[in-house]
Amino acid sequence: QVQLVESGGGLVQPGGSLRLSCVVSGSDFSILGMYWYRQAPGKEREQVAGVSSSTFYSDSVKGRFTIARDNAKNTVYLQMNSLKPEDTAVYFCNAHVWKRTWLAARPYWGQGTQVTVSS
Repeated sequence: QVQLVESGGGLVQPGGSLRLSCVVSGSDFSILGMYWYRQAPGKEREQVAGVSSSTFYSDSVKGRFTIARDNAKNTVYLQMNSLKPEDTAVYFCNAHVWKRTWLAARPYWGQGTQVTVSS
């Protein structure tokens, strides 16, 4: 069974920084891509960053957030700098996982971690 566990959320003042982590655990799998999403109250879940063969960012976080992946640790990080109140949301980790017995990769989600940007 594949599991994702996020950590690193919390309360931070505007202009501050946080680093989120997401660890993927399980056995006999490959991770094809890792992504961060967020969902603010009353809004749809949006993808903010991802890393597979390349990295990408949504326009709302480009230049402020950095995604990094440690393949040896099956971990993805999201460094968030210059945080704004509009970055307040629950942040979710997503991984596309593949096993040899599967025809296609499957998406897995973490439980989410709250990020609140407020003075």
